[in-house]
Amino acid sequence: MTRRTVLQRRIRRLVAATIAYNVVEAAVAITAGTVASSAALVAFGLDSIVEVASAAAVAWQFSVTDHERRERTALRVIAVSFFALAAYVTFDAVRALLGAGEAEHSTAGLILAGLSLVVMPFLSYAQRRTGRELGSASAVADSKQTLLCTYLSGVLLVGLALNSLFGWFWADPIAALIIAAVAVKEGREAWRGDACCAPIPTADGNDCTDGCCRA
Repeated sequence: MTRRTVLQRRIRRLVAATIAYNVVEAAVAITAGTVASSAALVAFGLDSIVEVASAAAVAWQFSVTDHERRERTALRVIAVSFFALAAYVTFDAVRALLGAGEAEHSTAGLILAGLSLVVMPFLSYAQRRTGRELGSASAVADSKQTLLCTYLSGVLLVGLALNSLFGWFWADPIAALIIAAVAVKEGREAWRGDACCAPIPTADGNDCTDGCCRA
């Protein structure tokens, strides 16, 4: 079995794990967010759905041997998913700031945010390392989506905690707007195909043609 085949199989396993975790995460976050009227918690759940779409795009790409042909399409799906998330979250957060409803305490949301802070960094690192070695921009982009979930978990945890401890209702929609801003940035990078790092010199003195660093 070649190294390339091993890496492709590893990507598929990591994608499957990412999808499974995020399906559960989305269900819990959206349900808890709806109950607590939390824009940030609902946004976090929607980001989990975007992660599922992103991972599914990578799974579709690597379902064939010649996965490079599907790279650009997979990146476009990931980018559009980011933009859709940002648009909805911004609308809902602004509506909350204008007084459409104050978020309540959510124990489930706090537990979920804390759990994601532990789980997501490991999945992201494994997929990013494998994607770089394989030279796949879409796999690296998907790993950044997973890493984004880690950052958003921290933002969500702070927003929910401030609201629960001090009654700062505005902390929740502000946290949601931060989520939206980061999503736009990542979406633009995915659309441009900037998921991998800059080209590096090869043994013959020329830069890599695929634009991805090798681990």
